[in-house]
This record gives sequence, structure tokens and C-alpha cells, in this order.
Amino acid sequence: MTLASILKTKGHDVTTVRATHTIAEVANRLAERRIGAVVVEDAAGQVLGIVSERDIVQGLATHGAAALHMTAGQMMTTQIVTASPSTSVSEAMHLMTNGRFRHLPILEAGHLVGIASIGDIVKARLMQQEYEVDSLKAYVAGGV
Repeated sequence: MTLASILKTKGHDVTTVRATHTIAEVANRLAERRIGAVVVEDAAGQVLGIVSERDIVQGLATHGAAALHMTAGQMMTTQIVTASPSTSVSEAMHLMTNGRFRHLPILEAGHLVGIASIGDIVKARLMQQEYEVDSLKAYVAGGV
């Protein structure tokens, strides 16, 4: 199973912001959409970084209320790991677990085509395991 299969079910919609958006605006967008991260893009649609709930909490701990007036460009994580639609779900899980992050932007030919959360990855792995168990049960039942 690949990330393309997750995008096929989930869709390709990704919430993005510009580097000039304030953290208050980013926080509002996260709350409105009930998501945990936004991708920061430039005017040409190139990925510059990501701002997650964790980034905002760390910013508040460091800068206090002034963090809300900072920009996404000032607070974003710029050293992000990305994947392609052909990345396996197992590989994505490995990347996210070892990197200790919960959102994986998916790029194809340098363009953002989706994002996978750790919840998406876990759901896909559970579905894959259920399919394998059902297949084994059918095999055993058919072979008796």
C-alpha cells in the first residue's frame, strides 16, 4: 500500500498559508479545519516549511503572547521530510516515527499533492492488516 492509496481515499486537499500569515491566523485556521498542521508555501506554490500545533506551543513557551504576532515564516519548521505518492505506508510510518513528526507533505515533481497525518497512516496500516487477516481466514476456510 502506498501514499497514493491514502490520497485516493482522503483526497488531495491541503491547507496552506503564506509565510506572512501571523501565528494567530494560522492557529485560527488549524482550529477551523480541525487539523494539526499547515504547509507554508510561497506565491509560486513551492513548499517552504510547515507549522504544526507543536511549533505554536513551542513558540508560545519561548516568546509568550508575542508569538501570536510572529509570522508563519518565523515559526515554521523548514527542515521538513517529504514523501512521494509512491512511498509505501510502512516507509512513511518509519519516517514519521523516527523523525518524531505527525504530518508528512506529499510531493510529486516538486509540487504539493497532499499530506498524510499519522492518523491516516495508522488507519491505512489497520485496513491493510484486516485485509491480510481476512485473506488468510478465507484461505484456511477454503483449504479445509
